[in-house]
Amino acid sequence: QVQLVESGGGLVQAGGSLRLSCAASGRAFSSGMMGWFRQPPGKEREFVAAISRSGANTYYADSVKGRFTISRDNAKNTVNLQMNNLEPGDTAVYYCAAKYSGPYYTVRSKDEYDYWGQGTQVTVSS
Repeated sequence: QVQLVESGGGLVQAGGSLRLSCAASGRAFSSGMMGWFRQPPGKEREFVAAISRSGANTYYADSVKGRFTISRDNAKNTVNLQMNNLEPGDTAVYYCAAKYSGPYYTVRSKDEYDYWGQGTQVTVSS
């Protein structure tokens, strides 16, 4: 079992920044690929970013590439999402997720993740 707890959400103006953090406990953190997803109001959950077990490889949705940065600290069992130049379209509940099985090329699929956090709200005002 893995427990994931997100923090760092809030209300920010367009153009501002937020840093989300996800603290993991339970199963060996460094054995899992980690991802961030988001669910805008009235829409389905969508992929935002993912990072490999070592942190050497990162993956981003086109909509956030160049603005968001995912990172992890295996010594502290945390994964972070630095979000810069935020836009109203980034408003959503953001979820941290852990993936312990399946090939790396499925990191963009929410169905491939084994554990999820409870989510944290990010609201970007125009």
